[in-house]
Amino acid sequence: MLRQNLQQKLLQKLSPQQIQFIKLLQVPTVSLDTRIKEELEENPALEDLSLSNMTEPEEAYPDKDPDDDNFNSDDSEQSDFDEFNIDDYLQDDNVNDYGSRYDQNGDDDEERKEIPIAVQSSFFESLQNQLDLVPLSDKDFRIGQQIIGSLDDDGYLRRPITSITDDLAFSQNVFAEDDEVEEMLKLIQQFDPPGVGARDLQECLLIQLRKKDPNDPIVKKAMIVVENYLDEFTRKHYDKLEKSLNLAPDELKGIVNEILKLNPKPGDSNEVNTKQMQVIPDFHISNNDGVLILTLNSKNAPELRVSRSYQDMFQHYDKAAQKDKKLREAVQFVKQKLDSAKWFIDAIKQRQQTLLKTMNAIMHYQYDFFLTGDERNLRPMILKDIADKIGMDISTVSRVANSKYVQTEFGTFLLKSFFSEAIQMDSGEEVSNKEVKKILEDFIGAEDKHHPLADEKLTDILKEHGYNIARRTVAKYREQMNIPVARLRKEL
Repeated sequence: MLRQNLQQKLLQKLSPQQIQFIKLLQVPTVSLDTRIKEELEENPALEDLSLSNMTEPEEAYPDKDPDDDNFNSDDSEQSDFDEFNIDDYLQDDNVNDYGSRYDQNGDDDEERKEIPIAVQSSFFESLQNQLDLVPLSDKDFRIGQQIIGSLDDDGYLRRPITSITDDLAFSQNVFAEDDEVEEMLKLIQQFDPPGVGARDLQECLLIQLRKKDPNDPIVKKAMIVVENYLDEFTRKHYDKLEKSLNLAPDELKGIVNEILKLNPKPGDSNEVNTKQMQVIPDFHISNNDGVLILTLNSKNAPELRVSRSYQDMFQHYDKAAQKDKKLREAVQFVKQKLDSAKWFIDAIKQRQQTLLKTMNAIMHYQYDFFLTGDERNLRPMILKDIADKIGMDISTVSRVANSKYVQTEFGTFLLKSFFSEAIQMDSGEEVSNKEVKKILEDFIGAEDKHHPLADEKLTDILKEHGYNIARRTVAKYREQMNIPVARLRKEL
């Protein structure tokens, strides 16, 4: 038997406008311009005044005088509507012609200039060019191509010789013996950069050492160290090397310096396609005689507006639709584009206000740091501290902090870097863990490299300065700063 129940539920749902604002808030400045251009292409009711050549409607008729009897505004408006075909927009959803649609938004000549691209050969192209210069049979040439194609980005050959032999047979129908592949590998190992084609670090270093002066005693002993005592060398057990090879301290120092000059990743030396992230600061903080001034990057505040012609068009079609039912589809389309443009402009404005409000709270919270640039002046700060100050949710502050940068007199910083946990000193005062890291880094930087400070000694020094933290915490901070243990920091 069916039972009908009446229940009340409280559900939290996000409106399309809220979702749009959240997505825009977490977009960094470097991507905001692209996002705005996408919206301009998709929505003809949205205009960017910085791209438009006409700011006033009268400029569309420079030769007409509104007071002239021959000037009829109704006729001109009607001609605009006649030129506009709603079907062009309704059927244009799948158009991929970026250039034509972008030109309608007022693209200027400066943005259409071609950017010159430097023509440089990559690591693999350089090896291929060297292979082309060697007189080889067709079979050996294809074996060499297969070996070069099997190298990784570091310049190492990680695949076994037997696997390359199988690849040649199955993919290129070239039947070669392992010895033939080995001979071609030795040839490629003579190419530049030195060390290319090695199968491990030891072979890579030996290839480079063999290209040096064979009569140099330092080079000879360096080859012995790499060939027989590489593990002791990498672990910096220099005392074992001195005893095993009967070396004097100065002699060992020369051998170590010779090995350290070698390149452990020869593939990186000619790589030109390194991807680098372009950082555009979202905020600028300047110091005006002790008073900090916060400004928002102008790219975060575009001059957007709803198209006036689209507003007039909507009114025209709306009146006509009352008489003609066929125009209802056109009215619905124009209204949808107008609403979408208004929502996007509101979301951009709300984004600007939220960014300024959040950054202003961070700036006042860390005022001493922005005045001096000294990390020891950073106060302990968590997301909740800023969220409480601006009266917003923690997730909103997190979206701002994770992807936004601020430019100061001391460099450009990610907002997330200003947030840190608190550590209580012996005096009861709370300081930021970044302050402890900075002091720890200073102690390690000033240590005697012949006798580096162990974690236990660093812990004792910090306690003497009032920072009562455990040794494992010191080790954690040291690892976060990518500083190796004391034994690996030792120098001869």
